[in-house]
Amino acid sequence: MRILLANPRGFCAGVDRAIDIVERAIELFGAPIHVRHEVVHNKYVVDRLRDLGAVFVEELDEVPAGATLVFSAHGVSSAVEREATRRGFAVFDATCPLVTKVHLEVSRYARDARDVVLIGHAGHPEVEGTMGRFDPSFGGRIHLVENVQDAEQLVVDKPESLAFVTQTTLSVDDTVAIVDALRRRFPKLQAPRVEDICYATQNRQDAVKKLLEQCDVLVVVGSVTSSNSNRLRELGERAGMPAFLVDGPLNLQREWFEGKQAVGVTAGASAPELLVGQVVAQLQAWGGTLPEEILGREEHVVFSLPRSLRVAKGA
Repeated sequence: MRILLANPRGFCAGVDRAIDIVERAIELFGAPIHVRHEVVHNKYVVDRLRDLGAVFVEELDEVPAGATLVFSAHGVSSAVEREATRRGFAVFDATCPLVTKVHLEVSRYARDARDVVLIGHAGHPEVEGTMGRFDPSFGGRIHLVENVQDAEQLVVDKPESLAFVTQTTLSVDDTVAIVDALRRRFPKLQAPRVEDICYATQNRQDAVKKLLEQCDVLVVVGSVTSSNSNRLRELGERAGMPAFLVDGPLNLQREWFEGKQAVGVTAGASAPELLVGQVVAQLQAWGGTLPEEILGREEHVVFSLPRSLRVAKGA
């Protein structure tokens, strides 16, 4: 059985930055460092940071006075930001800069008194944070749309001045279908100046589409809580191929690969390459060949640390 590796795969610049922020905060200020929500959606990463001294919380009430606090890569609402300031926490913001871009778009649309459609998944922390960046006091409203059916049933107050933004980790194909449905109903719909779906999400989806041309079973390394990892698994399923999302080699089942000629392996943007290597090693132990890289778009994006953390480190 051939083992084909999607490239690019795994960590993106935003995930690298978020993990680096937590690690450096622990190094500089000592444990514990409190993190609001999982800094990225990967079990291995979260467990490792917890072992280093990170304490993951969902509410600021769980953070003791005087603590150092990190916001996760998914971003937070304006209300959470204000409350953290009021409580006097030393805050380091690990929000992905591409999520921050969406926050700024939403804030600008709110000031223009527009109605805004946010295309995303209800309950996801990025969506909650983005919804919480919209200030309705200017007279506009924000609406969450999850699928084409939502788009077809949407009722807005200001159809002539409607704009949309998206969660950064969505399926490119799904998003196009939803936007098309919105445009049919609202011809003056305003799009973001620059695409909201992040470069890493799109690149990893494109790489999997290329991979699917050559394999007959797909393995995605990533956690079930990871939106972008789930979107990669769905690409395989939509191609009519068995596709499995695994945290690591212990989740693999040998019968998935019986009679298969080639297995495609990729990883979500929050999954470390270490786990990919372990999955490949297990597949080789079951008779897989040396892995072959299927090259896609090269990535050279790097996001700098927050200035406050660079200053604290003396950089």
